[in-house]
Amino acid sequence: MPPPGVPSEELLIARFRGHARRLFWSAIVLIAVFGATAYFYDNIPAPFEDWMLLSAAGGLVLVLVIVPYIVWYSRTVTVTTRRVIVRHGIGAQSRREMSHARGYTIGVRRGVLQRMWGTGTISLSNGVDAPLRLANVPNVTLVHETLADQIEVSQILAHRDAQSGSDTASF
Repeated sequence: MPPPGVPSEELLIARFRGHARRLFWSAIVLIAVFGATAYFYDNIPAPFEDWMLLSAAGGLVLVLVIVPYIVWYSRTVTVTTRRVIVRHGIGAQSRREMSHARGYTIGVRRGVLQRMWGTGTISLSNGVDAPLRLANVPNVTLVHETLADQIEVSQILAHRDAQSGSDTASF
């Protein structure tokens, strides 16, 4: 812990993305498209040509595999010793933050499938702003405990700094 009155350094605790199970169907589509393309290549009926097959396969892979992967990859959650930062967006990025020192409530929701995969949805609400929703968080219980610990530490540090500031002001 830093001495009273000295600002604490912001350190990275965790950086994660939503669980990759969302990419399951993309992987199945990729395997099926490659298998079908290999099977039908040079076996296409007369009015169609191989370049049409390859174009259709490329389009399917682009739309059903690459775009979902880029969307999944563009969403990150960063937990530091001062705040939680959620970033998402491909071209223009959107960013939301919630400070630990300000305090917030943590809600965890886990459906049947989420329990099977060890994931869950965490909602952070400070009572003023719209709740910050973290969907499909891997190791949701560990993230929940980490956030609760960070709130406690940040509020202890803020209270200690407020007390040390008021003690020096009275002299």
